[in-house]
Amino acid sequence: MYAYIKGTFVSARGDEIVVENHGIGYRIYMPMMLQGRIGHIGDEVCVFTYHYVREDIFALYGFPSPEDQDMFVLLLSVSGIGPKIAISVVEMLDPSELAMAVLSGDIKKISSVKGLGKKSAERIVLELKDKLKGFSMSDMPTQDAASDAIPSSGMSVLEDCVSALVVLGYPASDANKAARSAFEEGITVEELVRKSLRLMAK
Repeated sequence: MYAYIKGTFVSARGDEIVVENHGIGYRIYMPMMLQGRIGHIGDEVCVFTYHYVREDIFALYGFPSPEDQDMFVLLLSVSGIGPKIAISVVEMLDPSELAMAVLSGDIKKISSVKGLGKKSAERIVLELKDKLKGFSMSDMPTQDAASDAIPSSGMSVLEDCVSALVVLGYPASDANKAARSAFEEGITVEELVRKSLRLMAK
């Protein structure tokens, strides 16, 4: 319903904040660790939101960036993962960390999130990794000559980055284009994922 809300950061109490827009105060659930990333009380802020509605539950969840918002929605698609667990993952892991943990099958890292057990972490890895089934770098269109001038030593980094972005729910063609544009020699996979996410958010 609401993609984002821009307004004045009025107050924060525990894991809830209030943002006022045109005389309406929106109560938004946002963990304290994320609150510091949107600004301070009295600031004009932009909070990306997800309106969660299930039976008798109506809640507005807030995020400091569209990437965090996307990751929350993606996690809700995993069977057995509700909004409280999903936002806990967003609070503890950034999108690049989650993507790399899924690709490497790092159950320990994912299950380190408070309230998330080993079985749920395994389910996240299994279901999100399924997004890579049938995906092949050879199917990706090549870009212009400048962006194709990637050394062979960097191709594995590029491929891992594109795979990570696909895990996060981005179309493979968009992921490939962003990764090639963001690539620079010596960059790590996680750094490339972060740069690519910023490019796709523009």
